[in-house]
Amino acid sequence: MVMVMKKSRPIVICLLLLLVITGIVLAAEFECKGERIERNGSTWGYAKNYSGSDYRIEKGSYTIAFVKKQGSKWRIEDTANHTLGWLNGSTIEKPNGSSWTSLSTAKSLCKGPDEIAAALWVLKQHNKL
Repeated sequence: MVMVMKKSRPIVICLLLLLVITGIVLAAEFECKGERIERNGSTWGYAKNYSGSDYRIEKGSYTIAFVKKQGSKWRIEDTANHTLGWLNGSTIEKPNGSSWTSLSTAKSLCKGPDEIAAALWVLKQHNKL
């Protein structure tokens, strides 16, 4: 009985290490804490509510995008008012309305409100982060 325990100990340790490593790999790159957006535990920027339900995404002291409620969708746009993408329910769409990815993909990038997670994912696709 003692011999079996000693042989299984390395397996248990390996499984625990795998769980820890997997947890680190699966952790979201960004996390929202109120208006603050953190990246790796440090403030990266802000998602500030500026008009009704609309948000302004800021990085440093610069606005880089807006997230605007339009009917049942969220429009993600750059500072020149160009549509970069849409959050439509649980689907992120390209500007032309075609399906791009699921909201769950965005939530794996950012732990926070759906519309902010979708916005950061879209901004990443456009190399604007």
